[in-house]
Amino acid sequence: MEYLTDLITTVPEGTSPIKVDELRAAELAKAGHLVRLWRPPLGPGEWRSIGLFRATDETELREVLTSFPLHIWMKITITPLTPHPNDPEYRAHQAMDHPQA
Repeated sequence: MEYLTDLITTVPEGTSPIKVDELRAAELAKAGHLVRLWRPPLGPGEWRSIGLFRATDETELREVLTSFPLHIWMKITITPLTPHPNDPEYRAHQAMDHPQA
């Protein structure tokens, strides 16, 4: 299943930039379920990402997201996604699964 995530990271004031860089590097290495990642327009000092993840279910996705080292400073919104009947990929799969005679 696919999930749209909105990840807002707020690093506490006074946190060492070196510590933040170490955590960010470790986080990227753990992004195994990540399909796509976008950066919306940001305000000053704002860290925000919108991600498309794949996971068996929301429980698995939450396990993945809580494994991120920066999770301690993240506010995460998860939106489960279901295929739209007009999505080209969904329609292609339907045509393959149900060929017309």
